[in-house]
Amino acid sequence: MPTTYKNPIYPYRRPPELDAQGVCHYSVIIVGAGPSGLAAAIDLAQQGVSTVVLDDNNTVSVGSRALCFAKRSLEIVDRLGCVEPMLEKGVTWQHGRVFFQDREVYDFNLLPEDGHRIPAFINLQQYYFEEFLVNRAHDFPKHIDLRWKHNVIGVDAQPESTAIKVSTQDGDYQLTCDYLLVSDGANSRIRDMLGLECKGQVFQDRFLIADVVMKADFPTERWFWFDPPFHPNQSVLLHKEPDNVWRIDFQLGWDADPEEEKKEENIRPRVQAMLGKDVEFELEWASVYTFRCRKMDNFIHHRVIFMGDAAHQVSPFGARGANGALQGVDNLVWKLARVLQKQAPKELLSTYNTERQHGAAENLLNSTRATDFITPKSHVSQVFRDVTLELAEKHAFARSLVNSGRLSMPCRYDNSPLNTPDVDGGPSELRPGSPAKDAPIRLEEEHAWLLNQFGNGFVLLFDGRIGDRHADTLTSLLKELSELLDHRTNLSIVVVGPASDEFSVLPRTTVIDDTEGLVTQRYDLKAGSGYLIRPDQHVAARWHAITVHKINDALDRTLGVHLAGTADSANQERCHAQA
Repeated sequence: MPTTYKNPIYPYRRPPELDAQGVCHYSVIIVGAGPSGLAAAIDLAQQGVSTVVLDDNNTVSVGSRALCFAKRSLEIVDRLGCVEPMLEKGVTWQHGRVFFQDREVYDFNLLPEDGHRIPAFINLQQYYFEEFLVNRAHDFPKHIDLRWKHNVIGVDAQPESTAIKVSTQDGDYQLTCDYLLVSDGANSRIRDMLGLECKGQVFQDRFLIADVVMKADFPTERWFWFDPPFHPNQSVLLHKEPDNVWRIDFQLGWDADPEEEKKEENIRPRVQAMLGKDVEFELEWASVYTFRCRKMDNFIHHRVIFMGDAAHQVSPFGARGANGALQGVDNLVWKLARVLQKQAPKELLSTYNTERQHGAAENLLNSTRATDFITPKSHVSQVFRDVTLELAEKHAFARSLVNSGRLSMPCRYDNSPLNTPDVDGGPSELRPGSPAKDAPIRLEEEHAWLLNQFGNGFVLLFDGRIGDRHADTLTSLLKELSELLDHRTNLSIVVVGPASDEFSVLPRTTVIDDTEGLVTQRYDLKAGSGYLIRPDQHVAARWHAITVHKINDALDRTLGVHLAGTADSANQERCHAQA
């Protein structure tokens, strides 16, 4: 099959351990240089933590695979410093259409409001995304030791450390580490080596993915057909990719022969029936898959932590695989970095499992519901689906029941033990546990964006428009904030102005102008109110009127100090002082 993309080949390097005496020990080893592993390495590097990344291959993925990257994922990658090539190369979209047989039953818009830097979705082949991540990893030669063609063949996980055995063309060697991060895919060999299960459901259906190179008149939208005339009694999905490539997913049915369906002579008639006999195209890549919705009961085994598809898998409907994986990495890394740097007790890491089990369950539920709607397995289910589609053409209430894949949305960690109780209230979309929302701002007379001011640490987003306060009150507040910043070296402040010039002299403080009023509107800000934002840009707490006491208590809670029930008081005090 012709291809528009040439996979880069990354060089193998002889490991120094083969020439060393004894076994080398590292703080963090990552297995798997796919999206999860590379994102984790980059995020850790930005926070001063070094990693060794091992991959048994020497190139990026083959085929488009993970294709749709959601707004929240792109905001995470923006913080990692490599979103620009994705936005430049990717196909931006926010509209979708749903068809039943030969009729359009409704359309939708995923981002109807203005004032966002990052689009609702982009389509970008996984091989481009991985290449951009590798390029970004090369920016951290002192912190990321990326080793290609290094295959982990043995794991010994103990409560306080992990030992692994690695095979290379020059021989085998051993390593030990404080933490082993596993992102070796859905068929994780390390998970199998440790005898751990990934439980769930295998759906009895098969789908063909065909990446087709063509110049077509289809708009840049997500199109989904139920029972179309060119592929009766089945479903079809169409997406545009870069390089004039189009992703087409054909439902095949459980009885289809995967090997036969992958042959070009069998794919071409299906594509030709969809596009018309006069449309010329080339087949770039094809795959037949059966999907699973499953997850591990616990993503942490001693000091071994599972990420991405190694921890959980979902059906592709809704683009929840890679997007959920990136949210998981985003959740884990800030916690691991602070535990390693002794800014938080080790119990904080348990909340990665708590919060991401919630996220994975949410993705599994949505994926399972979508799959049941798309591939009904009983006559009653089929009738319900078809009647719902008929009604959706004219009745808005039925559209909410149509499920061609509930597209990936940001996960909200409701009921997380790290959330401060929300006494004061505010916008539901920004309740504790929710990801922060972006908005346009002015920074030193330049156009900028709110999320770009948050970085990798804790941030107090504070409404500093308190000019009507008495001078002594402002002086007292500035003194308290200065003392807070001296004590909490991992905290910075973003002040929403116009505000007093005295705020700008505080350390690690940025004053922004909400010139379009969207920060105020989206966060429902009032003079003296504020939000505490976690390093993964999720809301930890919010108040109508901030006080240093409230901020300190929220920081301790978010760092998991209250979870360290058996930790001695000296250890808790050290975490408190270094945070």
